[in-house]
Amino acid sequence: MPTAPRSALTAALLLLATPALSEPPTLALPIDCALGQTCYIEDYVDLDPGPGQFDFMCGLKSRDDHRGTDIHLLSFEAMEQGVNVLAAAPGRVAATRDGMEDIAFTPETRDSVAGQECGNGARIDHGDGWQTLYCHLKKGSIVVRQGQQVDAGTPLGEVGLSGMTNAPHVHLTVLKDGEVVDPFLPEAEPGTCGSISGPGLWETALPYHRAGLFTAAFSTAVPAFDAVKSGAARVTETARDTPLVLYGYVFYAQPGDTMRITASGPEGEIFSQSETLEAPQAQFFRAYGRRAPEGGWPPGTYRGYVTLERAGQVLANRHADVIVLAE
Repeated sequence: MPTAPRSALTAALLLLATPALSEPPTLALPIDCALGQTCYIEDYVDLDPGPGQFDFMCGLKSRDDHRGTDIHLLSFEAMEQGVNVLAAAPGRVAATRDGMEDIAFTPETRDSVAGQECGNGARIDHGDGWQTLYCHLKKGSIVVRQGQQVDAGTPLGEVGLSGMTNAPHVHLTVLKDGEVVDPFLPEAEPGTCGSISGPGLWETALPYHRAGLFTAAFSTAVPAFDAVKSGAARVTETARDTPLVLYGYVFYAQPGDTMRITASGPEGEIFSQSETLEAPQAQFFRAYGRRAPEGGWPPGTYRGYVTLERAGQVLANRHADVIVLAE
C-alpha cells in the first residue's frame, strides 16, 4: 500500500529548515477505530536518510522515504461502510482537496496521480509552525473547509482509496515548519532509532509490534519460498479449473501468534483457515487453498485476506486479488 513522499498538497510546506522543536501539539488517534481490533498501524516514518528504511524502533515497518504513519482498516467492506478520519489536534483547516476517485493504485495509474499522490485530503495548522496532513480520504467525504477551526476528534472525512495507495487507510504526516517529524520519536536525529522516551507526541502511548506481513498473494499451488520472496509465485489471473491458493509472507512472528487465511469469490467464502504458530522463523510463509470445484470456479474477482494476530490483537493484515477468467 505505497504512499508517495511528496505531493502538490504538501509541496509548499517542504521548503523551510527545521528549527528547534517547541510547543508541539498533543495528538489523538486520527481515525475512528480501535487499534488491534478494527484497524492497525502498517507503516511508520522512515528514519533512514539513505536509500534503505527503518522505523523508529529500527524495525522493518516503513518504506524508503515514507513520510508519515499509516493506519489501515481490515477490509474494503469497512471502508465502504464508512470510517471517519479525525483531526488529531485542535487547529485551523489550511487546505483541503476532494474529487479524486477511490481507485487502487497500480504502476499503470501512476501518471494519473502524479503530483496528487496524497489523494483527497486535509491539512490542519496547529500554530507555531506545526501542521498535520491527512491523505487518501474517500471521494466526496470531506466535511471541513479552509479556514474552519476544528477540535481534536472533529471528523474531516472518511477513509478512502484515493491517491497513491492500494489499501484503505489514513496516512498522517506531522510537520514542523515544513519538515517531517516522527510523532513516535519527535526529537530523533537523522539516522537514529530505537530510543523511545514516553508516548512521543501522542496523548496516549500507542503499541508497537515488531512482527508483520511483507505481502499476501494468490497462487495456483503451494509455492516455493524463493518464489514467494521474489514475487514469482503471485498470480493475478487464472483459469477456472486451477486450484486457488492464498499465501502470506511473515516477519518476526512469535510462538503463539495466529495466522488467519480467508478468501471469497462471486458466490461467497471459498475457504477459511486459522493456524497457531508454534516455532516461526524470522521470515516464513504460510499457504492454504482449495482445488477447483466440479465445473470450475465461477468467473470473476476473488479477494483474500491474511491476518496476523497476537493475544486477540491484530498486528498486520494484507489482501490479495485474483481474477478467474471466463474462458
